[in-house]
Amino acid sequence: MKIVVLIKQVPDTADERTLDPETGWLNRDAGDNIVDEINERALEVALRVKDGDKSTEVVVLAMGPEEASKAIRKALSMGADSGIHVLDGSLAGADAARTAAVLAAALKDAGADVIVAGNESTDGRGGVVPAMVAEHLGLPLVGSLASLEIVPGTVSGERQGESGTLSVSAALPAVVTVTERSAEARFPNFKGILTAKRKPVATLSLAELDVQATPARAVILSHSERPPRTAGTKIVDEGNAGTQLADYLVENRLV
Repeated sequence: MKIVVLIKQVPDTADERTLDPETGWLNRDAGDNIVDEINERALEVALRVKDGDKSTEVVVLAMGPEEASKAIRKALSMGADSGIHVLDGSLAGADAARTAAVLAAALKDAGADVIVAGNESTDGRGGVVPAMVAEHLGLPLVGSLASLEIVPGTVSGERQGESGTLSVSAALPAVVTVTERSAEARFPNFKGILTAKRKPVATLSLAELDVQATPARAVILSHSERPPRTAGTKIVDEGNAGTQLADYLVENRLV
């Protein structure tokens, strides 16, 4: 079985996120960039299949600038067998539709039995790229799973909603997405970090994928910084703090 995991390098959620004043795009140089956490959980799903069947091949696929190679190497150190890096300057600022089309082109001849991804990225929160990839490839989408099982020929799992749990399944090949409720990703061990340096990573340009280099970007017309938080109301207890608190809650329609 061959599993391809879609990963993305995103700004660390622990850092303050800012927008580039000229483009309106996310400023990725303002802090550390890491593998998206939900993508790591998607990789964990694939690696657990590999743990049970050593013949399983796990490939990670990322689209991004040169620095995205660090995310691929991190995934290789966790246990993936190889990586694919779609690298092309014309992809800077690519919107969801453009991203999905390029990823689908890279996946077209990959021979994947299963394509696994996070249900959304922590930087964009669009949650539509995996569905678009499935549409391009003509594959079923089994999305937003909290738990799943991949066996030869079939993928199945549970999707949790507000009104209950839904059991879903599809024949392979298929595209699968997992949520942050899925299993937490493993840490790379020392052996994995060393062997990651020797694992193959293929770098593909748009020309090699036979995709037109015409940019398709989200155009930001205007943006503004989030206003600073205002100071809260301080209540000093002089015997009537409870009454003041109750009045505040009522005034702001919090009760």
